[in-house]
Amino acid sequence: FRSTVQERKIKSMKLQNQDIKIGKTIDELVEGETFSLSETIKNREILLYLGLTNDDNPLYSQYDYVKELGLTKPVVPTALIFGIITSTINKHLPGPGSHVVNVNLNLIEKIFRNDLLSFNFEIIKIDTNKDLVTINIEIMRDEERVADAIVLVQPPLEELTESE
Repeated sequence: FRSTVQERKIKSMKLQNQDIKIGKTIDELVEGETFSLSETIKNREILLYLGLTNDDNPLYSQYDYVKELGLTKPVVPTALIFGIITSTINKHLPGPGSHVVNVNLNLIEKIFRNDLLSFNFEIIKIDTNKDLVTINIEIMRDEERVADAIVLVQPPLEELTESE
C-alpha cells in the first residue's frame, strides 16, 4: 500500500479529454474528520439486490416467513449496508479514487425495509507509512445504534506529472 512521493503530485488527471475529480489524499485528511448521511432502503433496492445476486433468502422478501419468526417486516440484506458504506467512502470520505481494503461490519440489531438510517463516518487513524486511513462508522435508527463498522481505506493517490 506504500506510495511514492512521485505518485502524489497532481490532484486531477485527464482521461479521454475529461477531468476526473479525485477525493482527498492522505495528506489532506485529518483525524476526527466526519461525514454523515441518511438513507432509507426501500423495496426497490432490495428487489434489485435479490435479482442481481439470485439470493432467495426468505428473510429478505417473504412477509409470511418473517412473521413466523416474530418480525414485522423483511430484513435488509447485509450486502446493501456494506454497499452504502463503500459507496459513501468512494463518493465523499476520502472520495473518488479511494480503495477499501478491509471491512469489519457488526450488525447489532436487525435492519428492516424502510428504516431511516443515519450513517456517521469518522476518520479515527491516519497511517502515512502504509497509506491507510481507518474510518469508524456508526449506523443509527432513531436513537438506537443498529450497526457499526471499522473500515481500512487507501485514499486516492495522485498521478505522476509529465516531467517525472
